[in-house]
Amino acid sequence: MKPQVIIIGRPNVGKSTLFNRLVGKRLALVDDQPGVTRDRRMGDATIAGMEFTIVDTAGWEDDDAETLPGRMRKQTEVSLEGADAALFVVDARAGLTPLDNEIARWLHSQKVPVVAVANKAEGRTGEAGVLEAYSLGFGDPVALSAEHGEGVADLFDALWPIIGEKTEGEAAETNSEPTEEELLAQPLKLAIVGRPNAGKSTLINRLLDEDRLLTGPEAGITRDSIAIDWEWTDPQTGETREIRLIDTAGMRKRAQVVEKLERLSVADARRAIDFAEVVVLLLDATRGLEHQDLKIASHVLEEGRALMIAINKWDIAEDASKLFNGIRAALDEGLAQVRGLPLFAVSARTGKGLDTMLHAAFEIRAAWSKRVPTSALNRWFDDALEANPPPAPKGKRIKLRYITQASTRPPRFVVFGTRLDMLPKSYERYLVNGIRKELGFDAVPVRVVLKTPKNPFSK
Repeated sequence: MKPQVIIIGRPNVGKSTLFNRLVGKRLALVDDQPGVTRDRRMGDATIAGMEFTIVDTAGWEDDDAETLPGRMRKQTEVSLEGADAALFVVDARAGLTPLDNEIARWLHSQKVPVVAVANKAEGRTGEAGVLEAYSLGFGDPVALSAEHGEGVADLFDALWPIIGEKTEGEAAETNSEPTEEELLAQPLKLAIVGRPNAGKSTLINRLLDEDRLLTGPEAGITRDSIAIDWEWTDPQTGETREIRLIDTAGMRKRAQVVEKLERLSVADARRAIDFAEVVVLLLDATRGLEHQDLKIASHVLEEGRALMIAINKWDIAEDASKLFNGIRAALDEGLAQVRGLPLFAVSARTGKGLDTMLHAAFEIRAAWSKRVPTSALNRWFDDALEANPPPAPKGKRIKLRYITQASTRPPRFVVFGTRLDMLPKSYERYLVNGIRKELGFDAVPVRVVLKTPKNPFSK
């Protein structure tokens, strides 16, 4: 396990900017508006070869524990448990505030080593704030500019005595292409997506059996896409499996998204879909299937991810059987390109159906990663052509010669032949449906590409 370093501070001091700087990517949402970050976010950070896990947290606010800011502060307090070091970030340009001093007093009562970081210290305007940070009582403050990358070397010098020994001797990553067995042995990347207030964060908290993510009656609490590593024991097999759960922001209709921050959150959720292997689209049983749900599902399939549908809040659903059958029929009609998507009735509040859903997620990932031997693939291809030969438009014969699987995740097949530009779309669907049904790809999105070999004598 890499050492874990937590970033703590009041709102708008640049914690997420520092997080992005250390991981080398724009993973966390950043905006001038205070309080953008609400959940803990983890990333792999490296400074001059020193590797560690960096954790971004919500801005510390002095509000009642039952309010949204108060619940955010509780998440930040919990994040310090098990940490190896904390970066206490203050704004060098603004100077210390009473809230900074309150956070410092709380950190002094904890056992975690603390490094004071005076951010936004570029130029002369930050000099006074850096000097003021000495009064926090955490030794020499590190003066840096997270936005411009200045002072990161000094941060290395401050962190190395605390976590340096724990980072030495870690095995270097190999660049070899993993086999299918190695891919399936890796943690399942499972993203939970859906409209706001469908219960995505509540569902993940139920799986983890802890209040890991911020929840509440307010719609749109989640802003960043949060990834959480977790071990799950399959009750059907008794096997312990690793899962990387990805919570995402609610995705509303584009016309309703007017604020810049929500646009950033939705864009972050779309990136999370690209990162995932299996995506669970969470529906609200009290609202049923809406047009926006179908648009989200279509986007997931277009990106080639394996898709599952879960109807949440099943414990309070009215006329459950009719609702389930209605959603099943609407999915088959609205997503005709992938009929028979896995559909589950679950309850994030009671835990109903969650183990069954997770077991199916591993099965659908296996189908998504499957490679069919060329001999078996062409035997099926010959049988399919014999059962339903391709048409001959205007008397011109379309000849399909052979098929090969070009890639997996999602499965992609290439069909070679002549006059393929004349092949009707209906016949392409016939081949895709046959691949899915006969070769064990079930409801996985399958790609079929038609390719005509070039004639060397055409000129």
